[in-house]
Amino acid sequence: MPPMTGLRNLRRSVAVAAAFVGAGVMAGQVAAHGPVPAEAPTAGSLLLGWTFEPIPTLGIAVGIGWWLWAVRRVDAAHPANPVRRRRTVAFLAGMTALAFALLSGIDRYDTSLFSVHMVQHVLLMLVAAPLLALAAPITLVLRVSSSEARHRWILPVLHSRVVRFMGHPVTAWVMFAAMMWAVHFSPLFDASLEDPLIHDLEHMLFLTGALLFWWPAVALDPTPWRMGHPARIGYLFTQMTQNTFLAVVILNATAPLYPHYATLVRPWGMAVLEDQRLAAGIMWIAGDAIFLSAIMAVVVGWMRAEARDEARADRRADIELAEIRIRERRLAERLADERGESRG
Repeated sequence: MPPMTGLRNLRRSVAVAAAFVGAGVMAGQVAAHGPVPAEAPTAGSLLLGWTFEPIPTLGIAVGIGWWLWAVRRVDAAHPANPVRRRRTVAFLAGMTALAFALLSGIDRYDTSLFSVHMVQHVLLMLVAAPLLALAAPITLVLRVSSSEARHRWILPVLHSRVVRFMGHPVTAWVMFAAMMWAVHFSPLFDASLEDPLIHDLEHMLFLTGALLFWWPAVALDPTPWRMGHPARIGYLFTQMTQNTFLAVVILNATAPLYPHYATLVRPWGMAVLEDQRLAAGIMWIAGDAIFLSAIMAVVVGWMRAEARDEARADRRADIELAEIRIRERRLAERLADERGESRG
């Protein structure tokens, strides 16, 4: 073989080997990060780009189907005391928020942009969870169940030590806050971006922790621990404060917090730090807006409860005053009769 021909073959072999190595690196990157969408996200692609993944789609469909069945059954059994329509509206709104978080274009871009990922978390923890709590699902389960099922299964679970501990306001508050800090400042967050299974487990963790947090805050379902209105206001305000502080810490970070986003190759979009700051801004603004709205709702509920208590007290006072006047009239009549008898 001529020397030049051998050199050309060697170069060709090196080029082919380099191509395979490069392809392997790119394949490994795609396998780790998932496919990056070819186009930048838009309002249309985020809201209309639905994928209908089997597990979340089935879960949401089953949840909605069960709720509508249970409501019809309770309404048929108790026509004088049906399920309030606003609770069904809250449940359907909560499931819609879940669908947007897990099935829309938001889920498609959550591993490409931290800001979109933050929108997903806000929908799960601060929109879907309080709406589901407003629907009072535990109350519906109790109403639709038979007496035997309530006393044998449901009530023992609600009164169990595990539920009493997990449902305690202090436990729920600490779990919610610790979950936010631990996930955002541990390898778990980056691992969830690399592994779909860990990502799904993260979503389940967020939703479960948020439901436990909002359960005593909304206070519509039966709970082992009942807080008064002032305590619920403090409960929400302090959580808002720590959520804001977490957002400020992320906002002021001078380096990317997650290697996934730092190493991801995107042909579009903002820089990694800009995306990270936008995510922090979403956490801050959306969190404060939702928590303040919840606090105002508790204040309004407190005022209505005070008004009901005052009206109830006024009715009791009116009844007592009427009884006093009746006794006075009877006493006056008896005294008049006695005077008449003494004269006779």
